[in-house]
Amino acid sequence: MRRLWVRLAGAFALVILVGVLVTGWVASRATAGEFQLYTTRVSQLWAARLAPIAADHYARNGRWDGVEAVLQSASGLAMGDMMGGQGHMGEMMSGWQSWEMLNLRVILLDGQGRVVVDSTGAWAGRALAPKDAAGAQAIQVNNQTVGSLMVTSLDAPLANSPAGEFLDALNRSTLAAAAAAGLVALLLGAFLFQQITAPLRLLIGAAQQIARGDLRVRVPVRDGDELGQVSQAFNRMAESLAQSQTARRNLIADIAHELRTPLSVMRANLEAMLDGVLPLDAEQAAAVHAQTLLLARLVDDLRLLTLAEAGQLKLERAPADLAALARDVLGRFEPAAREKNVTLTLDVPGALPPLEVDADRITQVLQNLVANALHYTPADGTVTVGARAGPQGVEVSVGDSGGGIAPADLPHIFDRFYRADRSRTRASGGSGLGLAIVKQLVEAHGGRVRVESEPGKGARLTFTLPRDPLSQSSRSSAERR
Repeated sequence: MRRLWVRLAGAFALVILVGVLVTGWVASRATAGEFQLYTTRVSQLWAARLAPIAADHYARNGRWDGVEAVLQSASGLAMGDMMGGQGHMGEMMSGWQSWEMLNLRVILLDGQGRVVVDSTGAWAGRALAPKDAAGAQAIQVNNQTVGSLMVTSLDAPLANSPAGEFLDALNRSTLAAAAAAGLVALLLGAFLFQQITAPLRLLIGAAQQIARGDLRVRVPVRDGDELGQVSQAFNRMAESLAQSQTARRNLIADIAHELRTPLSVMRANLEAMLDGVLPLDAEQAAAVHAQTLLLARLVDDLRLLTLAEAGQLKLERAPADLAALARDVLGRFEPAAREKNVTLTLDVPGALPPLEVDADRITQVLQNLVANALHYTPADGTVTVGARAGPQGVEVSVGDSGGGIAPADLPHIFDRFYRADRSRTRASGGSGLGLAIVKQLVEAHGGRVRVESEPGKGARLTFTLPRDPLSQSSRSSAERR
């Protein structure tokens, strides 16, 4: 978990670092661009302000001699006015130093494009190409252009100039603000990482407890987000494991109980015959044989359930008439029904479509359902087997007029060895595997089984078998022909 926290923090810190660098670079470029635009506009204003002064000098003297001193003096007074209108500011700002402090450069050209005045002295006497003088403010005397003046920025801000200091201070402030924001984001990220990793630590601890065999552990579900959903899934898994463990223990106990009774009978009979208490004759051998058959049936039922639950039960599918199968099963139970004075009824309102099923397994399903219904139906009662075609397949139901099933028992009637009356023995209530076998055999055919019951109004168990697509397609083709 520490490694995960380190990974998250490292990734977040890398994102913050990249964000700070990108923000600083973009802010620096944007600031430089805006400052350059500002300088250009200021230069144009200064050029427009100095050009009339230069024109006045040329009009009075007819030449440019002495214009540099005039421009220096005018620049100092103008800057003093700009910075507060105080007289001494003009004296302090006289000369070209004030222009360098503002990162500006004053260039005066004569009518032939030759540099007359350069505040830096670099281009004095040099002839400029027209493209270099583009944007210069024209100086006109008597409607004739006698020169031009331009105020431009220096090639690069001086390190000790106000402009350079301003840009440096602005860039430092931007980087400091970005770094502070990154630090705050990292602290908030660390808090969020704790919020993320805390539930994971709980899950790890709970998983370790489950690995040690403690299936009672659960993790708290604090939110409905993805971590909360993981916690809910973990709790459901733990609950399922606990139920599976309980079911496995109950299954072992139930199997031991079911095996103990016939084995005890067989042991008692055999010991009695060995001790001479019971005669060693055919009647006693038949009693022991009956118990062996009971054990064999129990083992076969358990094996059938295991194969069906594992999806390894082999089905011999073939077209079958469910109405005929139900009629045959009711015929087998007719003697037992007459003995109990119970009426068996078959309710099939119309023709049923043939289905591709394992006839022996479906017969076993019907036998278990009818036997279960007949067992709980009192004298003068009725057991009804119904079947009808539906949009999803064929629905078969077995209903009785018995006492019904309690609501608390309904969710468990398809469980192995489950008996609503736990005091019943195999002799009075069967092994508790019949309905479990019904459910597994129906689901092996792709069907579903359900139960409906109200106390005092009987019960109805219904299973649905789906239509076979290939059989249905072949039947439709035959009908069209």
